[in-house]
Amino acid sequence: MQSHSPTTPFGRRSLTLAHVASQMVATQRPPEKIVHKWKIFHAICTARPRLGVSERALSVLNALLTFHPETALTGEDDLIVFPSNHQLTRRAHGMPASTLRRHLAVLVDAGLIVRRDSPNGKRYARKDDAGEIELAFGFDLSP
Repeated sequence: MQSHSPTTPFGRRSLTLAHVASQMVATQRPPEKIVHKWKIFHAICTARPRLGVSERALSVLNALLTFHPETALTGEDDLIVFPSNHQLTRRAHGMPASTLRRHLAVLVDAGLIVRRDSPNGKRYARKDDAGEIELAFGFDLSP
């Protein structure tokens, strides 16, 4: 008998129950809630030892936050950013791509971000005729 282990498109990591739980929490955020992204980032930095993330992982989170244009984050907004690894590397002050991928995995495992993967594993947004994003694949900042 062959057992099946679900995997993710990114690096073929196994998909854990914690990843699924983080995705569920991200979709159930209250729409009326408004938070300031840099205040949340400061709180995460303060709680860093308890979260089990390194300073380098926080610098990657900081780089991800800079890709979201708004400072105030609401439950109604789509909080998905879709930078390439090259863009992320530049905003993370030249961090090597392998190190960047490792710290992204740490952020996902800690539940601070959620991956919204496209079928081919690429990060991108599809826009409608009016130029509004109708479908985006990348990193969800909502958790």
